[in-house]
Amino acid sequence: MRISKQVGCVIFPCVDVNHTGYILPEIEVDPQAIHVVMLSEAAPAEVSDYYYTAGDPFFQQTTVQAFRDAGIDVSSVADILRKGVYLTTAVKCSKTSYGIQKSTIQECAHMILEKELALFHDVQAYLLMGDVAIQAVNYLARMAGEPRVIPAGSTYKIRGGEFYFRGKRAFPSYLQAGASFFIEKSKRKMIAEDIAAAIRVIR
Repeated sequence: MRISKQVGCVIFPCVDVNHTGYILPEIEVDPQAIHVVMLSEAAPAEVSDYYYTAGDPFFQQTTVQAFRDAGIDVSSVADILRKGVYLTTAVKCSKTSYGIQKSTIQECAHMILEKELALFHDVQAYLLMGDVAIQAVNYLARMAGEPRVIPAGSTYKIRGGEFYFRGKRAFPSYLQAGASFFIEKSKRKMIAEDIAAAIRVIR
């Protein structure tokens, strides 16, 4: 199954993102082989940095290192996929400023992310990498008439709690895709711990 053929946006209503930076995973994936979804923030400023771009894109570099920090032997996004982990972003267009409007997160979650996540029926854990990912999943839960998945509060305070999204474990964490990953060592350690905890769920 090719993800980009299953979901997508055609009207692009959001005003605070770069629509020329719109990108979906252009990969063939067996949905039954996916047991963890790692949801990060937004598409990179340059498509060449996206997870599934050929070569050694920046999102791959930081994410592979995060998995290695967690003690998982991988050297590429393809290796991570083979471990049963699917990588995607909550917002499919690149940012135009530091933050992303709440309305944009909700619009993308409603139009694309909800359908994308529904493709994977055997997921056992969700890694929510950063505030945008957490907001998107909380919004999807509320849309379905469910309570919010992750409570309000600083991520470092609520990490380690037991949270569920549609009956499966949800792990709030920090953004692993981007330059800040190599700068903030304390967050890097927590990211590794959260990845390791999610992987333990499926073993």
